[in-house]
Amino acid sequence: MKKGIIIFLIFIIIVGIVLFIVLTQDREEQNMNQDKNQDTSKFIGSNYPDNINFNLDTGTVILNSGYEMPLNGIGTYSLTKEECYQAISSALDAGVRLIDTAYMYHNEEEIGRAIRDSGIPREEIFVITKIYPTQYNNPEEAIELALEKLDIGYIDMMLLHHSGSGDVDAYHVMEKYVEQEKILSLGLSNWYIEELDEFLPQVNITPALVQNEIHPYYQELEVVPYIQSKGIVVQGWYPFGGRGHTSELLNDKTVVEIAHHHNVTTAQVILRWNLQRGVVVIPGSSNPDHIKENTEIYHFSLTDEEMQLIQNLNRNEKHDWY
Repeated sequence: MKKGIIIFLIFIIIVGIVLFIVLTQDREEQNMNQDKNQDTSKFIGSNYPDNINFNLDTGTVILNSGYEMPLNGIGTYSLTKEECYQAISSALDAGVRLIDTAYMYHNEEEIGRAIRDSGIPREEIFVITKIYPTQYNNPEEAIELALEKLDIGYIDMMLLHHSGSGDVDAYHVMEKYVEQEKILSLGLSNWYIEELDEFLPQVNITPALVQNEIHPYYQELEVVPYIQSKGIVVQGWYPFGGRGHTSELLNDKTVVEIAHHHNVTTAQVILRWNLQRGVVVIPGSSNPDHIKENTEIYHFSLTDEEMQLIQNLNRNEKHDWY
């Protein structure tokens, strides 16, 4: 009888130990999965880097240069002459205060004229322009030309259009114009991890912004957090995929379903997805209705699940050569 009781107790103890081990392992796996989910949540952009003051409530970001920049604006690639003037005028009427241009867009004069004609105080508008690699051998002339064409007193931010021979020297000249307050902030366009690693140690003023191609089919999942880790703001061009790809992206089944859920357009979903990743957006359009639509991206939020669904669309599919 006593022997039977002892065997039973030993059996109970063994079962208890096994259950303890199993429950402990399950708890550890749950914790690991929770940590993994938290890391993924950060990766998809539900949390912004601590070193970047990215504010969806005000719709602005404080750059490392100390200046405030809107989170959404208008891109002007392919807009020229009167079409460009009218588009910028419509954008300013719709409340857009961030305008992106470049020497190679051949529209700086029209943009400057639209700004001057708007009657909006100059300090309320943030203008970005770029000098092209063919100008790097004479950056003073390039900067003076941009100032002359825009004719708005100063340039809020000037970018190097993409890396090329003489880019560091050109940037050093741009730094001198910052000292003169003719340019307020500096940045780069089409710069990636390898280029940044080589470039940053050679300059005195850390770029305030890096502008790259970014859309759901080309998300730069490593590049974006890398740039942000440097305290540099990321701005995305081609947010709708670029010419020849826009229709496919705006009609993507996943994006359409998310848009229906929030009663917004697919364009608004894509722009909001960028903002929640901490990426400033500059969609281009000459259509006044579309321009206004592209500003209405602050009244709804995407869930972490929806952010993940869009992240899953990434194909690493670049649509331009830069």
